[in-house]
Amino acid sequence: MGRLPERLLPRPPATRSVMTERKAIESWLTDMDGVLVHEGEPVPGAPEFVNRMKASGKPFLVLTNNSIYTPRDLQARLNRMGFDVPEQSIWTAALATAQFLADQRPGGTAYVIGEAGLTTAMHAAGYVLTEFDPDYVVLGETRTYSFEAITKAIRLIDGGARFICTNPDATGPSNEGALPAAGSVAAMISKATGVDPYFVGKPNPMMMRSALNTIEAHSESTAMIGDRMDTDVLCGLEAGLETILVLTGISTREEAERYPFRPSRIINSVADLIDEI
Repeated sequence: MGRLPERLLPRPPATRSVMTERKAIESWLTDMDGVLVHEGEPVPGAPEFVNRMKASGKPFLVLTNNSIYTPRDLQARLNRMGFDVPEQSIWTAALATAQFLADQRPGGTAYVIGEAGLTTAMHAAGYVLTEFDPDYVVLGETRTYSFEAITKAIRLIDGGARFICTNPDATGPSNEGALPAAGSVAAMISKATGVDPYFVGKPNPMMMRSALNTIEAHSESTAMIGDRMDTDVLCGLEAGLETILVLTGISTREEAERYPFRPSRIINSVADLIDEI
């Protein structure tokens, strides 16, 4: 047999390792639930990790797909658990959604299903909330989804309103077990209208890009810490960030091996990162 073409010859390990080298981490993005907080309690070492980030002077953001709460609400929640996180260091899917719509159609109108986190962000972005011929139907998280509101959303989308959803999460946690989340309700509306929403939150890299822009960070020198392969790691990977999977939340080391993509590294918890900052 003849010699294999050079492009088919196996690459030496040194070539592959060069491809994975990254710049030093200068900015941090971290998920909240499952990374800093687990089942209403702080993850051991997480408050110290946040304090170290603050003391370093490096820009950081705490990210969440949850659109129920405002950053001020989340700051108070974290403060009760021993975290000292500035309000401006919290970035939610509601904020990302409002920013996205303000960029797409400044001064637009929307029919919103959601809580204060989403409605406050939409108002701050200059949007008028209305149920009369809106530009968009915007679906977010709420603990009180109503049949009447969902029916109104379906009819407005049938009438031509564009469909936006803050995040694709199918369920959310509670002390009693799983709750239907925005992704599940979006699926119901899509089934009724034949229209799929545009999801702004994770794993859409739009969420990461908006977060990076907020702290004026560069993807090549930013790390994303998360507990879920299908949202945090995927989103960070597609945005070009270093990705760190922690094992204090949803995904296990064994589950991570079954995905066709990998995080940059897997660690036990954010406590393992304290000395790196």
